[in-house]
Amino acid sequence: MHRFIIVGGGAGGLELATRLGDKFGNAGGKRTPRAQVTLIDRNSTHIWKPLLHEVAAGSLDPFSQELPYAAQARWHGFEFQQGDLLGIDRTAKRVTLGPLLDDEAGELMPQRDLEYDTLIVAIGSTTAFFGVQGAQENSLALDTVAQAELFRKRLIAACIRAEYRTPEPGAPSTDADADAVSQRQPRIQVAIVGGGATGVELSAELRNTAQVLHAYGLHKLDPKHDIGIVLIEAGPRILPALPERVSTATAELLGKLGVKLMTSETVAEVSRGSIRTASGKTVAADLTVWAAGIRAPAVLSKLDGLTTNRLGQLIVRRTLQTEIDDNIFALGDCAACAWPGGEKEGRNVPPRAQAAHQQASFLLNSLERRLEDKPLPDYTYRDFGSLVSLGHFSAVGSLMGGLIGGNMLIEGLFARFMYQSLYRMHIAALHGWARMALDTVAHWLRRSTAPRVKLH
Repeated sequence: MHRFIIVGGGAGGLELATRLGDKFGNAGGKRTPRAQVTLIDRNSTHIWKPLLHEVAAGSLDPFSQELPYAAQARWHGFEFQQGDLLGIDRTAKRVTLGPLLDDEAGELMPQRDLEYDTLIVAIGSTTAFFGVQGAQENSLALDTVAQAELFRKRLIAACIRAEYRTPEPGAPSTDADADAVSQRQPRIQVAIVGGGATGVELSAELRNTAQVLHAYGLHKLDPKHDIGIVLIEAGPRILPALPERVSTATAELLGKLGVKLMTSETVAEVSRGSIRTASGKTVAADLTVWAAGIRAPAVLSKLDGLTTNRLGQLIVRRTLQTEIDDNIFALGDCAACAWPGGEKEGRNVPPRAQAAHQQASFLLNSLERRLEDKPLPDYTYRDFGSLVSLGHFSAVGSLMGGLIGGNMLIEGLFARFMYQSLYRMHIAALHGWARMALDTVAHWLRRSTAPRVKLH
């Protein structure tokens, strides 16, 4: 049988493995498989990456949303192998996986090789620190559930610690007049570097988290004035990848939430407790989150001669095949695919969840044609716009593009519904529409009987 191997169980990789397994595998043991489909990921469970800012803020319990790869494989007729990608032998058509270790660094599975006929690389992206001094050592990224959970725990600890910290001499109390309270320095400050979607969404979620932690008695600080949130963006405006009117509307909403915006400020150094910008400003930061950009994992630049761009992404043709090997495809954030007719000539398809979803659907058809020795079509990205969630405050600025043949700014409940529907579409791609509807009801029931923020 033809052997498909998909490396990376993110949104695009898992959707493709699921649909290939349903089409060609032995889903439920009910038919003879036409192909062998194997998914590889370094983790044992999947979570939709755009949810990680909610995990960091505590507004989402990751364990209620994680999907075990082994269970998905059993339900949909593919195999799952856990491990890190170490390398590819293109001549032998073989991928090498690193050993699987347990929590005590004991070896559960040795280093091993898997053979393929068609390889699809979908390992996503990681945070880019751009060589900024101290950034990697003194800030937290939000690439994984573990990193998001670590930030959440540190945030709660910082709030509790700040409550018992002696205020600066002469600082007004919470009973002082309103003007004095509004002008005092925060007793704890969270700095978010990067004014893209992740940074903007996290800043809004954190404001809600501060209020909920106060309501449940985990701290007695003033949620708005004692807990400061500052968003630092190197460009002249936040959300630089989106139209200016979306950026302007979002900035106004963040201002109402008490989020301080610092635009046109490039971070030069991150220290423990502070950030220094290139213009000489110093920003106090009890916690720093780095969300200033992404790049492809470093392993891609070491894969047996495959060509990469300056961000480490695999350069692919319009068929999503790599430049020098027809047997290797790439999709999602790790692929540099040209976008003819895009907003700017020469741009690549943007690293968005909707792009990964489209490419997974495209490859399902292409790989079937490959099995039948038919020519492969060219991929064309369709931009349906971008949505930015401001969380519990029901203030979501968004732009819908390709859906309406133009650009339209939407806000409020409708935009919030559209944002939530993106995740529901991902669930439908993995489980079908019936199970997606049941999952939605189950999620609503869990939320009705649990605190709005994870408190432990």
